[in-house]
This record gives sequence, structure tokens and C-alpha cells, in this order.
Amino acid sequence: MNENTKNKKVVVITGASSGIGRAAAVEIANRGMGVVVTYNARPEGAERTVAAIHEAGGDAVALALDISRSDTFPAFRERLEGALEREWGTTRIHALVNNAGFGGGRGFEEMTDDAFDEYYRVLLRGPYFLTQALLPLIEDGGAIVNTSSSAARPGEAEPGYSGYAAMKGGLVVATRYLAKELSGRSIRVNSVAPGPTRTRLGDNAFERFPEVIDGLAAKTAFGRIGESVDVGKVIAFLVTDDSAWITGQDIEASGGYGL
Repeated sequence: MNENTKNKKVVVITGASSGIGRAAAVEIANRGMGVVVTYNARPEGAERTVAAIHEAGGDAVALALDISRSDTFPAFRERLEGALEREWGTTRIHALVNNAGFGGGRGFEEMTDDAFDEYYRVLLRGPYFLTQALLPLIEDGGAIVNTSSSAARPGEAEPGYSGYAAMKGGLVVATRYLAKELSGRSIRVNSVAPGPTRTRLGDNAFERFPEVIDGLAAKTAFGRIGESVDVGKVIAFLVTDDSAWITGQDIEASGGYGL
């Protein structure tokens, strides 16, 4: 820690080893905040995120976290507290971005109990209870941002996403209620709903099946699918004080998908 990093606002962002999480982490760091990047299976990806932030003159560290294992959250909080003190000389975070997750694409008739439970653990229970675990560390006037999905919003429903969209829909509802419950501490809670976005989700689906891109792009107002940075900038805005009058909202960042 040096004088330039001491008492800097710090944001924790889960699932930041690639895609939207990495883009959001870089954009947040570009706005002068420190970033704690979490990862599960891809430590090398998290280190690349940290390296990109360092190369741009920002501050970041990486910590392991399995969002599906809520029993590990107390231990994660302890490791986070150590990193905060060591890197930034603080005991508080300004914001939490619940971004970790995985894609949909499992048809209703093929859905199993185990698969449905995995959606639940990662996409709804994990963010909910991680927020609870880290809430004492979030400063008054801070922010929570949840990554939801346009799949959970009214409009064109894509086959194979019922389980995924149900969990993301639950996260949107939880976002609205938490905005009310945490308003006494002036903590604002919002979610961002990406549309089709080029990420690693679905085992790099867009790289493996590039033939689907044109059809999805044609359904957006701008004639292209989203890039991670398109959504990352919206997330970064929502953790800054520029969004101080926004709470309880699910903001779609989809380039007008399905208009």
C-alpha cells in the first residue's frame, strides 16, 4: 500500500476473469476506484484482468470465490478484509457487483433437478447471500449492482432459457426489494440486464456457433450483438456517485434487442 491507494474507494466484482466482469472491472478502475476481482475456475483469467488494470495505472487484486458455495462466504469475507487492509488501508468497500454466473441453453424437457439447483445456487442464492455476508463492509451511500439478463424481461422468449431466466427474474425482484430494505443506509441497489453479448458464457458459444450472430444482431436496434465493454460501462456508471439518484431499477443494456 502507498499513499496513492490509501482510503481509495474499492469495488468487489465477482466473476471478473473474463467477459462482462473483466470489462466492468477495467472501467471501474478507470474511474479511480480500487477493484477486487474474484474468480472460480480461471485464476489465470483473473490475473489478466488485474494486469490490464495495473497497466492502465489502476489498483486491483484477485481473490478466489465459488459463488455456488455460500458456506464459504464467511471465509471469503475474512480474506477480503485482509486484502482491503493490506492494499488500501481500509475496512470498507464502496460497492459490490454480483456478476458471476453461467449461460442458459437447457430446454425444459431436458432440465434435471441437479441442473436446476445449479442455476439456483449460482444465479440467485449465491448473489443473495454474498450480499448479506458483505453488507457490513459496504459503506453507507455505497452501491450494489446485480447482473441480470434481458431473458428475464418481458418480450421475446428464447427456447431453452426457462430455468436460467427464472433465476435472473428472481434476482431482479430481490434487487427491487433490497433497494427498499437498504435505503436507510443510502445504499442503492440496481441490476443490469445484458442482451446477447459476446462473452465466454455457453462455452464460448459465439465462437463455436458464429452462424447465430447475424440473426441475433438483426433483432437489435443497432444491428450488432453487444460487446462486454458495452455492459461494463453501464455497471461502472452504477457504482459511481453519478448514479446516486438511481435505485431499485433493472436497466437493460441490449442495444434495443427485440424492439
